Amino acid sequence: MYNVIFVLGGPGAGKGTQCDRLAEKFDKFVHISAGDCLREEQNRPGSKYGNLIKEYIKDGKIVPMEITISLLETKMKECHDKGIDKFLIDGFPREMDQCEGFEKSVCPAKFALYFRCGQETMLKRLIHRGKTSGRSDDNIESIKKRFVTYTKASMPVVEYLKSQNRLITIDAEQDPDAVFEDTVKALQPYL
Repeated sequence: MYNVIFVLGGPGAGKGTQCDRLAEKFDKFVHISAGDCLREEQNRPGSKYGNLIKEYIKDGKIVPMEITISLLETKMKECHDKGIDKFLIDGFPREMDQCEGFEKSVCPAKFALYFRCGQETMLKRLIHRGKTSGRSDDNIESIKKRFVTYTKASMPVVEYLKSQNRLITIDAEQDPDAVFEDTVKALQPYL
């Protein structure tokens, strides 16, 4: 059985940064980014989903859940074969059917970390990141679409997990070191 923590927050909230730091500090956790899994599959030669994923990402839309769940589960199995069963899954689920589908077909998440951050801060971070990331979705047009998608589709997941007392909210407006400190404190009871 896997131990999963969903890591949620808007585009540019700092999910990846914090997950990398948590995985480094607590070596029993592996950071799996749903977005990275999708980008890897999109760029994999011979991928049957590559072009489809590329179009969804470019348009700021959510990739069909069956594809994302399959890619995440494959990564988790690879890690499990190496004796690792604790995962920080970053940027997933992005909508309710993904949450329900993952929890039904893979495993329920223990809880979710939610990095709460305003759009103005996220926009500044994404524009800054876009200068060096090489990501096709780090441009102003895609960013605006991603904000709309996030608000419409992902906030219901946050509210659902909150209603089940499975949500830890972290103020992600702060600098990354302060966010990390707050995150570690919040996680202590679960480690």
